[in-house]
Amino acid sequence: MRKAFKPLIALSLLPITAACGGGGGESTDTIPADTNLVVTATNAIAFDKTDYSVAAGEIAVAYQNDSPIRHTLIVIEDGEKVPDFKLVVNKKGDVDTGSITLAAGTYTLFCDVPGHTNMKATLTVE
Repeated sequence: MRKAFKPLIALSLLPITAACGGGGGESTDTIPADTNLVVTATNAIAFDKTDYSVAAGEIAVAYQNDSPIRHTLIVIEDGEKVPDFKLVVNKKGDVDTGSITLAAGTYTLFCDVPGHTNMKATLTVE
């Protein structure tokens, strides 16, 4: 009887790293292979790029932190936050992943942590 429980205990200790659909994803330290968009927060309290582009449809997003402080990533369309999508990285080396479905158009990526207003970039969805 004891032997039957050992595999169950071992499985329950495995880390969960699967991405969660719709944003608010899983925090991990690696970028999944199927990621369509990678955004990096830098030490300069900025994103690594000012412009990103991706194909329309479901987008697998990875947000990585090269900074020692907390950052967020939200998507803004026509001045409004796209609902149900927010990624958070708390410390250097963190990666948060999620997915979002976007139609063709121009969006803004933004960090909504107070004092980080210069962390914005243009996302072109084609």
